[in-house]
Amino acid sequence: MVKNGVNKASADSKTKILITQPRPESDKSPYFELSRKYDVELDFHPFIRLDGIPAKEFRKQKIDIQSHTAVIFTSRNAIDHFFRLCEEMKISVSQETKYFCITEAVALYLQKFILYRKRKVFYGADGTNKSLFDVINKHKGAEKFLYVCSENQQDNEITGWLKANNCDFSLAFMYRTVSNDVKEILSQNAYNVICFFTPSGVKSLFDNIPGFEQNGMIIGAFGSNTSKAVEDAGLTLSIKAPQPQTPSMVAALDQFLAATIKKK
Repeated sequence: MVKNGVNKASADSKTKILITQPRPESDKSPYFELSRKYDVELDFHPFIRLDGIPAKEFRKQKIDIQSHTAVIFTSRNAIDHFFRLCEEMKISVSQETKYFCITEAVALYLQKFILYRKRKVFYGADGTNKSLFDVINKHKGAEKFLYVCSENQQDNEITGWLKANNCDFSLAFMYRTVSNDVKEILSQNAYNVICFFTPSGVKSLFDNIPGFEQNGMIIGAFGSNTSKAVEDAGLTLSIKAPQPQTPSMVAALDQFLAATIKKK
């Protein structure tokens, strides 16, 4: 059945899961192991794209990157655009710069750009904003932070915390989030589960289908900000990560499928 542009999957069809991210490049991705384990169909379609803000436009923000002693990253995309802009503007980042990351995975991605030293790279324990705040709190007195984020960021929790805790920081918009056109994908496929990874992904759903109704569809979300966006949109959230027992979306889906589908 099609309702508001989205097919509602029938109960007797093979479970179809839509991951709102690009398809993994490696066939060894745990997503594919999950697909084989439970005999489910996985589709990958990014709901958003990130357009980098060019150096000429960034300069209008009048931010002196080199005056900051620490940088806050909540995604690998933020890391990419930070070092892209530094290269475009021929800015040399001090080796003494500290980096505060939302997760260990994001922190390890820094190895692509810097000599990774644990005493200069810090990350939250469980991927939540709270755990990131706990780490920043230990260093906030001596640092001037640069928070790299999207121009149309929907998360004010981090900036709110930095202000409330009297942190010296600058908000640096280095990229912008744009909704992809996924109307055809949603209208032609009957998905039982859709998994989101950013608040912007949730926004993209409603940009594509303003009258979207859940109609029993299972919604998954990774990250506290994404979970909040799902619930603020009036949707029921059934799969949530990271959690102590499910640190990744794959682990959360595994737990969900184990409870709802008989293993092969």
